[in-house]
Amino acid sequence: MSQQYQIPGTPRVTSPSPTPSETSEASGSYFAPITRSAAKRAASPSAIAEEQDTDSDVEKRARTRSRSPKSALKQRRPSGLKAVSSKSGLPKASTSRLEKQKTDVVVPNGDSNGYLSPASAASYYWREFSRSPSPLGLIPIHRHWRSFVHRHEIPRKALHLSIGFFTLNLYTRGVQPAAIHPWLLGALIPIASVDLLRHRIPSFNRFYVRVLGAMMRESEVNDKYNGVIWYLLGAWIALRFFPKDVGAMSVLLLSWCDTAASTFGRLYGRYTHRLRRGKSLAGSAAAAIVGVAAAGLFYGVMVPQYWGFEDDFMYKGTLSLPEAAKQGLGLMGEGQGIIGGWLALGVISLWSGLVASASEVVDLFGWDDNLTIPVLSGLGLAGFLKVFG
Repeated sequence: MSQQYQIPGTPRVTSPSPTPSETSEASGSYFAPITRSAAKRAASPSAIAEEQDTDSDVEKRARTRSRSPKSALKQRRPSGLKAVSSKSGLPKASTSRLEKQKTDVVVPNGDSNGYLSPASAASYYWREFSRSPSPLGLIPIHRHWRSFVHRHEIPRKALHLSIGFFTLNLYTRGVQPAAIHPWLLGALIPIASVDLLRHRIPSFNRFYVRVLGAMMRESEVNDKYNGVIWYLLGAWIALRFFPKDVGAMSVLLLSWCDTAASTFGRLYGRYTHRLRRGKSLAGSAAAAIVGVAAAGLFYGVMVPQYWGFEDDFMYKGTLSLPEAAKQGLGLMGEGQGIIGGWLALGVISLWSGLVASASEVVDLFGWDDNLTIPVLSGLGLAGFLKVFG
């Protein structure tokens, strides 16, 4: 049985290269004149060990393609082999790829930023993880606190929220808008000047991003101006040109509604209808709800508890139909067509939420929402109270 199914021996592979005996047999025949170097190479060829069966698969495949001796295989390495780096122990292709990842990021204008590693920028994971339309990895602190800072913008939103509470604190202390807006303008001018300067000096821009990068979006690194500029400008316009209560409400809507819209839009915007680019129904609904709560807090709690409805307020606790509407509806009696108390507070709160949501979602000439929200909210509240106040 064992003789019938005997395993055949390994076949002998004959090299296509000429052996020394073949060259000696052909020495009697005629050949064309050859050079000294060619004669020297033909006189001392390196023999190929044909009986050894220890060759690797790669060398066997290479031998069928080339008649060169084994010494030549070391110089001309067949495909599939990778040189190993002596330092890292990795293939040179891998080390070269790692070295490329250690080079600088090329920013959109084509210049190298000089200090950032593009390891995060080359990763598809963070492109899918982040909803930011700007390239990743431009702000150093975002690479250390990726999910905490880049996705949720916690320091930026904390600053947004704090302005609203700071506004309420100034109101409880009796500070008037005339004493606040000069300080806002005084802060706006140097901040805008520095931001304008950093967009023209790359080295200063890199230092600026290292220091204040936690408060910035990545799109503001090279393409846009810092959102703090528009925030200060919007707050200054609201407190400078609107009545006291309307100006305070505009700043509150900017501080709280914009933050709520951004937070809930990022969390649940993918599940709701998209209103326009970067704006979803979830974010607008959150802005409306927070706007209602902000107006109820200010007009229903803070104003009655501290200073009451002052003379320079547009809303004094009651709402009334215009005279033309009263005459058309036949409401000419005393107290007709006028509401007050909780009903009036509910109406002004609902209108504030609607105005906040609309000003957050509208695109006005591509302006930053830190500017459009307080300005449009102030115009909406002032116009409503002008008619029904």
